[in-house]
Order: sequence, then structure tokens, then C-alpha cells
Amino acid sequence: MRSPAMRKIVLVDNGSLRPQATLNLRRLAHSLSQATGEAVEAASLLHSYKIPAEKLDGHKAVSLGPLAERYAAEGVTELLVLSFFFGPSQALTGYLPERLAEVQAKYPQLSVKVALPLVDSQATVDLRLAQLLADNVRERMSGLLVEKDSRPTVVLVDHGSPIPEVTAVRNYLAGQLSVLLADEASCVTFASMERRDGEAYRFNEPLLEDLLVSPALAHSDVILSMLFLSPGRHAGEGGDIAEMCEQAKSRSPGLSVTTTRLVGENDAIVDILTTRLQQALAGDQLLLELPPSSGT
Repeated sequence: MRSPAMRKIVLVDNGSLRPQATLNLRRLAHSLSQATGEAVEAASLLHSYKIPAEKLDGHKAVSLGPLAERYAAEGVTELLVLSFFFGPSQALTGYLPERLAEVQAKYPQLSVKVALPLVDSQATVDLRLAQLLADNVRERMSGLLVEKDSRPTVVLVDHGSPIPEVTAVRNYLAGQLSVLLADEASCVTFASMERRDGEAYRFNEPLLEDLLVSPALAHSDVILSMLFLSPGRHAGEGGDIAEMCEQAKSRSPGLSVTTTRLVGENDAIVDILTTRLQQALAGDQLLLELPPSSGT
């Protein structure tokens, strides 16, 4: 059995050019370390390494590939990747194993375990993420002057994905959220920020920009439940979502739109990450496992 000293644990997101995303990932890795007693590092798959160090408290962001190579060169034999993703995106199922296979080709003693993403719709029903989303919505409800006979409409919005399984995760969460907010919202629905062109990607519909200006939402109070992990160019301040909301309000003057905080900004996410870490440490319920190619 390998010594824990030969294992490294990394909380991994897709990456962003916005410093706030990396700083939030680091904050959560630190919180997870405190909650579990395990040392957890933060790394991104892409993009974040381009951020100047002075915007990240003087510490450059590191990508998973180079970090894994450094660990392996130092003698690490097991890399445990915690997936800071909602579902099985191509970044997790395609890019990540391809990149880490390159590291294993150079360091064949390295084994890799990739924990499940935040939502596992095939497992026993887990309401924790939906409860987090509901709490984020309630924060905004308390700040709205909503008539008792005019409850807000809640729209669970995500980026949009070319992978049906990822969009299915959003729809699954929307169903849970609808139950949790049954007495507080007039309805709960979902939308994508964007989609690829073509009939094959119609499963992302409706698009947020279309839904907000639809007759059904005219003169409505809308709360956007933000299914985004960290601030970035889409969900960050002045990002794409904020721009869409402003455009919608200019086209539909009676529309009121409020956005919740992001999933990764709510510390309740640490509890779900703790479960994923415990599952991965036990070696079961993994998304991926890349065994070592040598017997060392």
C-alpha cells in the first residue's frame, strides 16, 4: 500500500483568465484542507497560467499537467484529482486523461484517480447542491419587494454544453430546485447562456437571451439561479450574463432580473467536495482511473 506521503490531492477546475476564479479555487482548496485534514492543492486544466502573478497575490497559477509532472519527478506515485465540475464535461473525460497519459508516459509509476464531478445523477438522491442553489435564491428573494400574490420566476442558467449528459445535470438540478422552491417561486425553469449552432445541439434550448424577452416573462420578477462555479468572463462582474440581463431589460421594460451568487461562492460546496474526496480516497465511485504502467 502506498504511503500517503506519496500521494497528492488537487482540486481542479477548467480554468479562467479572470483572477477571481483562481483565487476562489484556492480558497476552496484551503477550506477543504481544513475540513478534511488532507493537503489539497488548486490547479486548472487551462488558461489560468496566463494570469500575471501580481493579480494572484504574487503566486502564479499552475496547470494540472505541469504540476503532475513536477509531483511525479519528486516521487509522487498517486495523483488524486478532485473535479470542480458539475458534470462529465469533455475537459474531464477527454482532455484531462489525454494530458495525464502524457505525464504517465514519462513517469510510469504514477497512478491517477479522478473523483466524480459535483453531481452524480445515477447515485442515491443527493439534494445538497439543489439546497445550496435554493439558499442562494432565497438570499435574493429576501431582498426583493415581491407581492404575496406575485412570486418570482426562477431560471437555473448554465453556460451550455455540447455534451447532452452535462445539460442533463442542469435539468436534473432544476427538477430538484423546483421541488425545494415549490411554495416560494411561481415556477422554476432552466436556460443556457449559449449553444453551438446546429440541430444536434438543440438540447441546450432555451437560450437565456430569448427566454428573458419572451411574453411569458414580461413584467415578471426573475431570479437567475447561477449554475456557475467561480467568477469569470461569463458569470463574473460585467460578464456575458450581466450584459444579457441589461439587454433584456432594455427590450422588456417591465422585466426585473436579479442574479444569485455563484455555486462556488457558497461555502456549502465544501461539504460535497468532502464527500467526493472521501469516495476517491476509498478508491470507489471514481469518474476515471489511470493505473500505473509499471509495478513500482
